[in-house]
Amino acid sequence: MLKHAFLIALTVMPAFAVAATPGQDVYDQNCSVCHQAAGAGSTGQFPPLKGRVDKIASSPDGKKYLADVVLNGLHGPITAAGSPYAGFMPSLKSLSDDQIASALTYLISLGDTKPAPTIDAAVIAGERSTPKKSKEILAERKALDDAHLVP
Repeated sequence: MLKHAFLIALTVMPAFAVAATPGQDVYDQNCSVCHQAAGAGSTGQFPPLKGRVDKIASSPDGKKYLADVVLNGLHGPITAAGSPYAGFMPSLKSLSDDQIASALTYLISLGDTKPAPTIDAAVIAGERSTPKKSKEILAERKALDDAHLVP
C-alpha cells in the first residue's frame, strides 16, 4: 500500500511544480553559468543582475544599453553595485530577439521596480541592426551612470 502511494505521489507531484517562464529558461541556459541563479552574480567576477537590470531598464536608453551588452558583449572595467569588475561578457547575438527580450524581462521581474518595465523584441532588433564596439557600449554605460540609472 505504501509503495502504491509513493508511486502515485511521484506521478502527481510534477503537475504541481511551478513551470519556469521562457525567459527564465533562456537565462538559465545561457547566462546563469556566470551570473548565477536568479542573477545573484559572483562578487569580483560576474556582476549581480537581480535588483539592477530593472532600474537600468526603466529608461529607453537603459533598454538599448542592455540590448547592446547582450548582443555585442562587453569588454572593459565596470563598477556594479559598488564593486569593480573586469567587464568581460561574450556576445549572445546567436540568440533570437525574442529570446534576448524574454531573458531580460525575466531579470527585470526579479527586481523591486513596480510596475516592472519590459523589453520587447523590437528593441533588440533595433539594436541588432547597428552593432557596437565595447568602447561605444561603455560610453552608453557612463551616460546612464551619470544620470544615476546604473546601480
